[in-house]
Amino acid sequence: MEQTHTSQNGTTATPGAQRRVLVVEDDPTIVDAIAARLRAEGFLVQTAGDGPAAVDTAEAWQPDLLILDIMLPGFDGLEVCRRVQAARPVPVLMLTARDDETDMLVGLGVGADDYMTKPFSMRELAARVHVLLRRVERAALAAATPRSGILRLGELEIDHAQRRVRVRSEDVHLTPTEFDLLVCLANTPRAVLSREQLLAEVWDWADASGTRTVDSHIKALRRKIGAERIRTVHGVGYALETPTP
Repeated sequence: MEQTHTSQNGTTATPGAQRRVLVVEDDPTIVDAIAARLRAEGFLVQTAGDGPAAVDTAEAWQPDLLILDIMLPGFDGLEVCRRVQAARPVPVLMLTARDDETDMLVGLGVGADDYMTKPFSMRELAARVHVLLRRVERAALAAATPRSGILRLGELEIDHAQRRVRVRSEDVHLTPTEFDLLVCLANTPRAVLSREQLLAEVWDWADASGTRTVDSHIKALRRKIGAERIRTVHGVGYALETPTP
């Protein structure tokens, strides 16, 4: 009989179904703690301590997810993200020691799906890893059974089948998270969705501590599709603006 492993969050996985996580961090204490927690959650884990080693390991090992520190020897995590994503799309959770929104926006701009600011709890990190992997699974299922047609909201077009977005007939590159966030807003255009609602729908994450993640992704999305298309309702959340009939 095949053995199973029950993680600390109650999920069960078989060894053959274990997902691969590459942890890229140059602080031995942090990398050991992350690796230990993820192994306890049932993941297979490899580690790398600098930029070149991270790219080489990602190419050879083909991980299902990267946990990636921004500040690394060799070259930084942003360059690692660019090179890895150019070779093969993979979800990326970025770590930053600075509570600097510029770092966060740049990270999201090069293909990161989420970020965490140090110090962070291992419980929250493990939860976000599970969320990112579930999103990949949902996207694969949606691709296998796509919704037909293209949603047009003025000059904005959302192609569900191909997961493509166009503004004024020009393609706009969105990360998987940005696409899911836009679709969530577009499902109820002009309706205001709270940050907590967006966290629950897009990230499967119900903890209010993650609302800054929503804000940063909204800012990145605005830069790509036009700031005027997403309205902020202060103290509440966001709405996707549409042309007046």
